[in-house]
Amino acid sequence: MMNIALFGTSADPPTAAHQDILVWLSHHYDQVAVWASDNPFKTHQTLLAHRMQMLCLMIEVIDPPRQNIQVLPELSSPRALVTVEQAQARWPDATLTLVIGTDLLSQLPRWYRVEDLLQQVKLLVIPRPGFELAEADVAAVTQLGAEVAIADWVGLPVSSTDYRQTHTSDVLTPPIEDYIHRENLYAC
Repeated sequence: MMNIALFGTSADPPTAAHQDILVWLSHHYDQVAVWASDNPFKTHQTLLAHRMQMLCLMIEVIDPPRQNIQVLPELSSPRALVTVEQAQARWPDATLTLVIGTDLLSQLPRWYRVEDLLQQVKLLVIPRPGFELAEADVAAVTQLGAEVAIADWVGLPVSSTDYRQTHTSDVLTPPIEDYIHRENLYAC
């Protein structure tokens, strides 16, 4: 049975940390499906189409190339349950793992029809620097029916918020930085 990681992200903009996560996932799953989406708990500064294009650019420069990472815009939905249903239709016999960062773990119980969602996927939590992994948060989602695994890896200490606040370009891959300047995004 194929094991597929589902990695949706607001990617506003995608950073080297997102790229690092994708590379790690590509070594642990048969396929990695990635998309940008609008998180109903966040305010986004850039249109979804731009964020999706930047994800494509980020994946193109992974070295060495990973053939099992795909950007799938059709999976993008503000509701993870809708995304998972679309993924199940695409891969009816696969084991699906929803990938989230520790920053989203406390938010997860408020997601749309979360109990239905957690019955259909495994959950992989990626530790993020600056966001403590609280046992109470893990217990809360476990009580909702989640099969939770914690990645044995910690992401890079950078985020999209870092870039939006400081415009420090070292958190971006060069093609994304070029795209941001070319499209005049983030008041660059």
